[in-house]
Amino acid sequence: MSRPLLYLDVDGPLNPYAAKPSKRPAGYTTIRASVGRERPLRVWLHPGHGPALLRLPYELCWATTWMAQANRWIAPVVGLPELPYVDFGAALFAHRADGVHWKTEAIVAHAAGRPFAWVDDEQSPADSAYVTAHHPAPALLHHVNPRLGLREEDFTTLTDFATALTA
Repeated sequence: MSRPLLYLDVDGPLNPYAAKPSKRPAGYTTIRASVGRERPLRVWLHPGHGPALLRLPYELCWATTWMAQANRWIAPVVGLPELPYVDFGAALFAHRADGVHWKTEAIVAHAAGRPFAWVDDEQSPADSAYVTAHHPAPALLHHVNPRLGLREEDFTTLTDFATALTA
């Protein structure tokens, strides 16, 4: 059996963008990313996140507005190799009347029936309901506080979910 997928958002889980703007969180480094904006974007990243993510029993995949740019700007700083990414195409930032996040349908399609976990700071009960209705395999939608980023307890939850799939 193949390992489950782990869909990674950048802003929130890896970049605690909602932390106090005057105080970089302990252990994080700052980069300024020129990603098609007038001014470079300030991003806080923790170099320990990559190795911790690689130790998890998952196949990693970007699920972020950064898409391919995550491999250029984020992966090297946190210690990840180049990863596949979900190409959101026309769905990027598209409003849905049913309240489902614009990423959700594309992630379910990308997973193609495989078990997955998705770490993000913008999921809602509508997303959970959509995944339950449209995805036949187990899935974990795990909210990460965008003021804190990924913490040890998040890694524990992800490990427990993956471990339960093989039990």
